[in-house]
Amino acid sequence: MLNLGFVSAILADYDLNSVLKFASEHQFKCVELMCWPSGNADVRRYAGVTHIDVDNLNVAQIHDLTRQYRVSISGLGYYPNPLDPNPEQAEFYREHIQKIIRAAARLGVPVVNTFIGRNPSLSITDNLKLYAEHWPAIVKEAEACNVKIGIENCPMWFTDDEWPGGKNLATTPAIWDRMFEIIPSRALGLNYDPSHLIWQMMDEVKPIYDYRDRLHHIHLKDVKLYRDKLNRVGIMANPLEYHSPKLPGLGDVRWRDFFAALTDVRYRGPVCIEVEDKAYESHPEDVKTAILTARNYLRQFLVL
Repeated sequence: MLNLGFVSAILADYDLNSVLKFASEHQFKCVELMCWPSGNADVRRYAGVTHIDVDNLNVAQIHDLTRQYRVSISGLGYYPNPLDPNPEQAEFYREHIQKIIRAAARLGVPVVNTFIGRNPSLSITDNLKLYAEHWPAIVKEAEACNVKIGIENCPMWFTDDEWPGGKNLATTPAIWDRMFEIIPSRALGLNYDPSHLIWQMMDEVKPIYDYRDRLHHIHLKDVKLYRDKLNRVGIMANPLEYHSPKLPGLGDVRWRDFFAALTDVRYRGPVCIEVEDKAYESHPEDVKTAILTARNYLRQFLVL
């Protein structure tokens, strides 16, 4: 009913064959595969990972591997800032998203996951104007290719270089509503991650009911809110000063209610573990342990 997978960014040192082999050996049904441009210089954590190079796409080889390992591709992932203040950089990001959409169509992959982007120094209103200017062409490409776009709801505000507004506009239900009003296409939806609502002091379950028709992909990531730190620095501090990403089950997401909501709305699709827990980064074996620890916790809600 729900296909458990993981986001391949955590296995940055693996090639595609190794990622799919690992998934198969450990009872995963799908993987979200990263598609950053080959030779990309992005050094942000979990960015710049390429498991499918859409500029040199070998469709037959990829299909052979997915058949061999009996693991499907839940989505193609690429998470830059398509509304970057640098116009040339932003245009490059938007063009690459469209390349990935066309690659997804050739591969028969249903969804491309990404960010809307944001100019951190501008207001929400001004960023919505940028969105209205630049995103219709991307959505039209997705419609033409019969591919959905899943927008992750991460604010991308964690460090000083992302201050004050973060690098992704699609952070709250109020903003999603404006996005869907401006571009009403059903090709545009959410790659929903409940953890980001926790540290924004919001209900992480209710959006599943409210946006049931826009759930194109799901990320499974937890987050721990440190109330003592929040009480000291306040919500205006950089968010990593008072919270930390965790494996599912080790944070504050109400997973029982979360999965109850997914089944209530009859969601049928991928649910992919996203590992960003720094407690599991000391050794390469820690990464595999993190993925499998999350899988073991989530087994109570899923048939593997």
